[in-house]
Amino acid sequence: MISKPKVTILLSVYNGEKHLSDSIDSLLFQTYKNIEILIIDDNSNDATLDICKKYEESFNNIKVFNNSKNLGITKNLNFLIEHSKGTYLARQDADDISEITRIEKQINFINKYKLDACTTRAYVMKQNKVTPNKSVYMPKKLVMRFKNPFIHGSLMIKKTSILEVGKYNEKFYYSQDYKLMYDLIEGGHKVKIMKEPLYFLNMEGNISIEKKDEQKYYAECVRRNTQPKNIK
Repeated sequence: MISKPKVTILLSVYNGEKHLSDSIDSLLFQTYKNIEILIIDDNSNDATLDICKKYEESFNNIKVFNNSKNLGITKNLNFLIEHSKGTYLARQDADDISEITRIEKQINFINKYKLDACTTRAYVMKQNKVTPNKSVYMPKKLVMRFKNPFIHGSLMIKKTSILEVGKYNEKFYYSQDYKLMYDLIEGGHKVKIMKEPLYFLNMEGNISIEKKDEQKYYAECVRRNTQPKNIK
């Protein structure tokens, strides 16, 4: 039997006790079984770390890391990439949920179209809608000049591809996902959005909503292809 390539799922969490268990459970029940789940707690002050440790004790494919101070998602994801063993890397936000066939279908999609990365569309929880809408059908190089159509939490990417662009740019405390996808596409990497929604997006407490001004500034830096001044 030909062994299936390992997928490392990267999950960075800060004060995520409310939704964390549901998020992790959706990964544990994936139909694709050759996965490892790397979780980093960004110095939470709620029960997040306790929840993570209980999962780590119960499942041998879960590894938990803990920061002694809050570093932000960009540095956390780069840290997890450095500790990953998978041929493919997948993202998930700690308050979101993956449909149980997500990983399997993304692997098949990448192989079918010979891609470097893909994301899926997502159901927006409590809003009865699917995102992105029309941009899923448009040329990505054109769309990226105006907005980021990719759902970061649903990303799957070849590890070699993300290393080729230098991982996440740590100057981007916000909009690091936009910058990554911009760099991939500008660098000639093949990226597509699956039309099938395989991800459930929780907009409650979403940083894009709560930090609008910061997000706007960093996103504009991506569009202008300039490095941001640290305004955090």
